[in-house]
Amino acid sequence: MEKYVCIHGHFYQPPRENPWLGEVEFQDSAYPYHDWNERITAECYAPNTASRMLDSFGKITDIVNNYSRVSFNFGPTLLSWLQRHRPDVYEAIVEADKLSMKRFSGHGSALAQCYNHMIMPLANERDKITQVVWAIEDFKYRFNRMPEGMWLPETAVDVETLEILAAHGIKFTILAPRQASMVKKIVQDEIQNDVEFQTDDGSETTLDPWTDVSHGKIDPSTVYLCNLPSGKTIHLFFYDGPISSEIAFSGLLNSGERFVEKLMGAINGERQHPQIIHIATDGETYGHHHRQGEMALTYCLHLFEQGQYHGHDLVRLTNYGQFMELHQPVYEVKIYDNSSWSCIHGVGRWKEHCGCNSGMHQEWTQHWRAPLRQGMDVVRDSIAEVFYDEGSKYLKDPWHARDAYVQCLLASDRESLGSFINRHALRELSLEECRLVLKLMEMQKNAMYMFTSCGWFFDEISGIETVQSMAYAALAMQYAAEFIDGGLDGEFINKLKEAESNVYGAGEYAYEMFVKPQMVDLRRAGAHFAISSIFEHYPPNVKVYNYQVETLFYDERRSGRLRIAAGTLKIFSENTWDEQIFQFFVFRGEHGVNCALADYTSEEEFSSVRKDIFDAFEKGRIPYSVRIMHERFGDSHYSLWHLFKDEQRKVLDEILVRSYEKIDSLYRQIYESNISLMNFHRGLDIPLPESLSIALVYVLKRDLESVLEERFLDAEKLKDAVSEVKRWDVHIDKERLNLYATKHVNYLMDALKTQWDYAELYEKIAGVLESLSSIGIEPDLWSAQNTYFIIGKEHMESLRERAAFGDKTAELWLSNYKNLGVHLSVVI
Repeated sequence: MEKYVCIHGHFYQPPRENPWLGEVEFQDSAYPYHDWNERITAECYAPNTASRMLDSFGKITDIVNNYSRVSFNFGPTLLSWLQRHRPDVYEAIVEADKLSMKRFSGHGSALAQCYNHMIMPLANERDKITQVVWAIEDFKYRFNRMPEGMWLPETAVDVETLEILAAHGIKFTILAPRQASMVKKIVQDEIQNDVEFQTDDGSETTLDPWTDVSHGKIDPSTVYLCNLPSGKTIHLFFYDGPISSEIAFSGLLNSGERFVEKLMGAINGERQHPQIIHIATDGETYGHHHRQGEMALTYCLHLFEQGQYHGHDLVRLTNYGQFMELHQPVYEVKIYDNSSWSCIHGVGRWKEHCGCNSGMHQEWTQHWRAPLRQGMDVVRDSIAEVFYDEGSKYLKDPWHARDAYVQCLLASDRESLGSFINRHALRELSLEECRLVLKLMEMQKNAMYMFTSCGWFFDEISGIETVQSMAYAALAMQYAAEFIDGGLDGEFINKLKEAESNVYGAGEYAYEMFVKPQMVDLRRAGAHFAISSIFEHYPPNVKVYNYQVETLFYDERRSGRLRIAAGTLKIFSENTWDEQIFQFFVFRGEHGVNCALADYTSEEEFSSVRKDIFDAFEKGRIPYSVRIMHERFGDSHYSLWHLFKDEQRKVLDEILVRSYEKIDSLYRQIYESNISLMNFHRGLDIPLPESLSIALVYVLKRDLESVLEERFLDAEKLKDAVSEVKRWDVHIDKERLNLYATKHVNYLMDALKTQWDYAELYEKIAGVLESLSSIGIEPDLWSAQNTYFIIGKEHMESLRERAAFGDKTAELWLSNYKNLGVHLSVVI
C-alpha cells in the first residue's frame, strides 16, 4: 500500500498593531528588534523561504524554499504585516504555494485560517460566518485560488463550525487526535448508521458499528469523513500527536535524520490502507522556538525526496489536497464538540481558570479570564444590536455588508471604501452618512479582533497579548459611543474590576495603565503631528499612520536650540473619513516640549496671538511666550507624553543629543588622558580600575559603531578599531554591534547585485568579515548568503568556461568569489 508523509506548519502571530494607528509600535521585549513580528520574521518566516542544505563540513550547498514542500497556513493579519514590511518574504510564501501546485498534482499547500484567530466554538454563528468568509476572501486575494482547507484557531472545533466550513466550500481541516470521539467503517449504499440483524433466537437487535477512539486512540494515518446534521460533509485529518509533540517540545529538530527516522517509525505494515504520516505544529517551531529548526526540516524533506533512508519502501511527500484526490476516506468520524489542541479541558483556556497556562508562573491564577470573556461578550452583543439598528438605516443588509468589508481591509484606499459603500447602500448617502457607515464597520472589525485567542492563552491580564485584545475592545467602544448614550465603557470596566490581576490587583488597572495611553482621536493625532513637526520637516501632505495630514500654514522662530512654531493643519482619518482643522503652537525647550492645540476659529484671532507669542520669543522673553500660548490659546495642552511611542524615542534622542555628546566626550577624555596609565597596567598584567575599564570599553565600542555606521566603510579604520579591541582583550556587548555589522554587510552585498563582476568588491567584503570574526562579531549572514548563492548560480558556469580558456579576469573573479564563500560558509 502507498505511504506518504505530510508536515504541516501553523504560522501565526496575533495582530500587534496599535488599533488606532494601524502599525506595530516599539516592543522592548523583542530587543534587539523593533517588535515581535520583526524578530520572529528574522528567526523563522524569512529563513524558511531560503533554508540551507549543509554538507558534512557545515558549508551551505543549496538553498530551498521549505514552504513549497510542506503544508502550511499563515494568519491573514500576519500576511498583511509581511506584505507591508517584508514583501520579499511575503512574495516567497505566495510563490511557494504556486510551486507546491506543480509538485502535488495541482494542489497548493497553503491553507486558509479563520481570519483573526478567534476561538470558533466560543463565537456566535454570525461571527463564525464572517471569520470564514473573511478568511476565504483574504486567501483568494493573496493566493489567487479558492482554499481547499482551513486551519481552525487552536484547532478549536464544534459541529456548527464544521457546518459553516462545509457550506462555504472548505473541503477539510486538521484536528488533534484527542478531538475524535468515534469512528466506523463506511459501508457503500448504507441507508442507516446502525445495522439491524437477527440473533440466534430469532429476535431483532441492533449492532452499533461505532468504535470508541477517545483519548487520542484514533488512527492518524488516514483521512476521515464527517457527516454533518445538514447533510453536508467535510474531511478531517487527525495529526500524529506523539511525533508532533516531540518536534515542539523534545528536541527532535536537533537532527534531520532523527526527524526522518521518527516519521518512518510511524508507518505500520499491518495497516490495510494507504498511509499518510502527518504532523502539525506551530510553524514558529522551525527557527524561532528551535534555532535553525528550519534546517532540520530542510534536511528531512531532502531525505524523503531523494529516498535516502534504509529498510523502507518508497515514501512520497504529499499535501492534504493531493492525498484526498488519490484516496477516498474509508472511515467516518464523530468529533468532540468544544475541543482543541492546546487545552485538555476543551476550550476552557479561553474562558476560565481551567489550569492550562504557560507553566512559567506556577503561583499565578487565571481567574481573570472569565470576567474578561463576559465583559467582551456584553460589548459584542450590545454592539451587534446597535450595528443592525443603525446600519439598517443606510445599508441593504448590514451583516452581508460586514462580510464584504474584508475587501476594504485588503485595499483600504478611499476609492475602495467608496465603492464598498456604493455597492451596499440603500440609497445615495451623504458624506456624514458615509462616515457613520465606516464607523459601524470599524466598530464590528474591532469587536471581532478583541476575541483573538492570544488574549486568554497566557498567564496574566496585563500581558501584551491581553492588553492588545482590550485595546481592540476600547476602540470598538469608542466607535459605539457615537451611537449609544453613555457608551459601553462603564459596564466593561466593572467586569475588569472582577478580573483579578496577578500583578496589579485588578484588570481595570491594567486597562488604565496600558490601554488608555494608546487611545487616539483626531485631536491627539493632530497634536502628534504638531509636536513632531518641530523636530523633522514634513511635506505639505503626509501620511501619519492611519491619518492624512495637510499643512495649511506653518511658521517658526529659532533661538539657538530653542524653537517655537505655529501652524494650521487639516487631519483626515483614512478609516472613517472624519476630518478636522486645527491650529497649534508648539515650543521646544532644552529638555522638553509644550504644545497648545485648538479647533480652527478665525485667522485674525490666530494671527494676533501668533504675533504676541513670536514677539516675546524674539525678545528673549521665553517663559512669557509659553505663558501666552497656554493662557490665550486653546484648552488642549500636550507634551512628549502624547507623541506616539516610536516618535517619542526619536524625539527624546534628538532632545538629549547634546547630553549624549557630553557623556561621549567625557568618556573619551578619561580614555585619552589615561591611556599611558592604562598601558602601564597592561604591561604589568594588572587589572584596570573599574572607572578606567568602563571608559575603555565604552570608547572601543563607540569607535566600532562609528566605523560600521558609515555607509562607505573605511577598511583601515575598521582594522584599527578591531586591533584595539584585540589588544585590550575586553568584553564588548556585541548584540548591537551585530546589528550594525549585518546592515553594513548587507549593504555591500546589495552592491554586488549590480556590480557582480567587480572582483575587488568580493575581496573587500571578505576582509570585513574576517576582521569582524576576529573579535567575535557575528553579523546575520542570511541575506548575504542568499545574494552570494544567486550570483553564483547565474554567473559561475560562464566564468568557469572563460577561465578554462585562460581569461585572467575570470580567474581573479573565481578566486575572490570562492574566498568570499569561505567566509560566508557557502560552497557552489
